[in-house]
Amino acid sequence: MGPVREQSTTEESRLFMSQSIPVFDPVQYKKTTREQWQAAAAAWDRWGPTLHDWLGEATELMLDLARVGPGQHVLDVAAGAGEQTTGMARRVGPSGSVLATDLSPAILDFARKAGLEAGLKNVQTQVMDGENLELPDAAMDVVVSRVGLIYFPDQQRALTEMKRVLKPGGRVGAITYSLPENNAFFSVPVAIIRRRARLPPPLPGQPGPFSLGAPGALEAAYRQAGFRDIQVRVVPSPLHLPSATECVRFERESFGALHQMLAGVPEEERPSVWEEIEQELRTFEGADGFIGPCEMVVGVGVK
Repeated sequence: MGPVREQSTTEESRLFMSQSIPVFDPVQYKKTTREQWQAAAAAWDRWGPTLHDWLGEATELMLDLARVGPGQHVLDVAAGAGEQTTGMARRVGPSGSVLATDLSPAILDFARKAGLEAGLKNVQTQVMDGENLELPDAAMDVVVSRVGLIYFPDQQRALTEMKRVLKPGGRVGAITYSLPENNAFFSVPVAIIRRRARLPPPLPGQPGPFSLGAPGALEAAYRQAGFRDIQVRVVPSPLHLPSATECVRFERESFGALHQMLAGVPEEERPSVWEEIEQELRTFEGADGFIGPCEMVVGVGVK
């Protein structure tokens, strides 16, 4: 009976382990992401000037490498509130167009409003999943995604879709964070929340801010999707704000990834988590205010 019982226990243990190991759920992830951006849309729009100052250099480089110019039709995937969309619309001019897409209808309302307030008639918006682009083949000259591709559950599917809707010779452009150690303004809060929420390491296939940050990762993703003539540049992009307190307010109001992680912390403990984050971020304060270390990766490929 001993060996039989031991074998049975082992099999039961294996079954239990297979059932209890967490599995990343992309459907639930997208649902939560959409809900969070619905809630954070107004804040993301309010922080538009900060986003422009912070990501402007990387954005202009991406558009230059992607050769965005007059008369082109550009798809902006995970466009957010449209701060970068209006810049693209000015580049392509009245003979071109920019279609801004996002999972969140609320945030696209701000993108639409930004285009109208800028007097631009060549901006359109459409709620759309970046992994399932509801567009015909070869419809676009350029497809871009600024700090969006890193959050797609299936990055290869997203890139394959981007390639499908591009005309032959069209270009894809993306901006991602580099390694966590070069992005302390973001990785410090992530590490603190992960510890306080007792979160395990990211699950296989789980998206996140640093999912394409390793050297060569973005280039490899492009190659796997079938892009050629790939160019990758690393752009120092320090986040300048008056204080660490202001950085925490920026992240607290508009960084959905942090709020997803905070769901594992009891609500009454969350203020103390933000206090700890602020305390750590104060190490980046100086005579010129808060300068948060950040480094972006800009990558462009050709269909």
